[in-house]
Amino acid sequence: MTAPVTHIWRLLKWGRVLARHGALRGIERDPNTPAPVRRLARLARFGAQVPKVPEYAVAFQNIGPAAIKLGQALATRPDLVGEAAARDLLRLQDALPPAPFTQIKAAIEQALERPLEEIYAQFDPEPVGAASIAQVHRAVTMEGREVAVKVLRPGIEEEFAKALDTYEWAAAQVEAMGGEAARLRPRLVIAHFRQWTARELDLRREAASASELAEGMAAEPGFDVPAIDWTRTARRVMTMDWIDGIKLSDREALIAAGLDTRALSQRLVRAFLRQAIAEGFFHADLHQGNLFAKPNGHIGAIDFGIMGRVDRQARLWLAEILYGLITGNYARVAEIHFEAGYVPAHHNMAEFTTALRAVGEPIRGLPVKDISVGQMLDGLFAITRDFDMPTQPHLLLLQKTMVMVEGVATALDPDINMWETAEPFVREWLRSELGPEAKIADELVRNVRTLRRLPELIRRIDYYYPAPGAAPPPPPLREIAVVQPPRFGGYLLTAIVSAAAGAAAMFLLN
Repeated sequence: MTAPVTHIWRLLKWGRVLARHGALRGIERDPNTPAPVRRLARLARFGAQVPKVPEYAVAFQNIGPAAIKLGQALATRPDLVGEAAARDLLRLQDALPPAPFTQIKAAIEQALERPLEEIYAQFDPEPVGAASIAQVHRAVTMEGREVAVKVLRPGIEEEFAKALDTYEWAAAQVEAMGGEAARLRPRLVIAHFRQWTARELDLRREAASASELAEGMAAEPGFDVPAIDWTRTARRVMTMDWIDGIKLSDREALIAAGLDTRALSQRLVRAFLRQAIAEGFFHADLHQGNLFAKPNGHIGAIDFGIMGRVDRQARLWLAEILYGLITGNYARVAEIHFEAGYVPAHHNMAEFTTALRAVGEPIRGLPVKDISVGQMLDGLFAITRDFDMPTQPHLLLLQKTMVMVEGVATALDPDINMWETAEPFVREWLRSELGPEAKIADELVRNVRTLRRLPELIRRIDYYYPAPGAAPPPPPLREIAVVQPPRFGGYLLTAIVSAAAGAAAMFLLN
């Protein structure tokens, strides 16, 4: 078990890097920041040359691989880190210098239990991309298929284990301080972050996600997911079909190749809606670097490490919320928030309806092409604090992805609007899901399931009928000892003394 002093020492080191890039300024100035956290931030900043404009993405990049992934997760939490920090963290580039090929070759041979020469007919030692967790090489199988081979970095699991241990400890200390910190549920944020990284650190799970997404997208032509080569896939190695195409970020190259950028933009939006609303399983990292336009006009996607899930009831609520805001039915949107348990019952529904109108009316007066999903969602986040709304991490990941997709789609076609493209899809899906046939079918299924569970329901009714919320069960939170304020001061004093020599060395490096 890691000692609290070790956690504080790590936090001071990381805080020092954040401070040198101005990334702690918001924490120090926010009146909702607990006093012990503010003091720790000031200590980390002591003597540093702080830039006028915070460089959040650069700071996380400099700390290391685990921080890069944490920064990407925090980009989904503008309510937690602030709007400016969340926007800057969206620029976080998941790229590091590649590991030596000798280590990569050894990792592949150990994972697949054969010499590299018996697995691939050709293998390019120079990677086509190197990220914080893994790097990708181009290869040709013994059967002559071109493939992409993803390999975990050596030692990456141990590095993430240490970082996650400290993240969880720090989140538990902050949440125990109560107030706004408790409402934002930082422990749950880190628990979900642990789930994300567990998938990314086991490439078999990423391969399974790609396979599941491909099945779900069979009904949406034009969005291709590369096939997995399961015979050449293991925990540390994943092999999939190679995608030939132009990155969606290179609009000039797309136009030069004769591709219709407007059609690509609309295809991307519909593909995301299919994933998020119709299937409930979506690619949660749809930035331009993971999307390619193929010569036939299809969109090819890669990197399935971060995926999101939304259950059917939550998808119904989400679709109704979006459609209600589009049509100005704020009363129904408010009802959904109370039905879902997103707003505590002690609040007044009429007051919440008025708050929603304040978000919706400004965008309803704009031309269709000027309405931004991102701006609308930002407005919704602004009222969560006033109405004591606990955060819903699964919906925050969806929100981040929606904003990301809107950005890519707009770069392809500046005149596209997410509302205009989404409205027919959302309306039709709601009609099919809420129509009379669907209601009858749902009722039959619900009644049969209830009858089968009736004995257990009688014995444990509280267990089977929790408060509504539609959120998936949260991941279990580990038992972490909370440092009491007097002891925290003692630990902090010990950490300050032990950090003196390291801090002096850091100053010399400034």
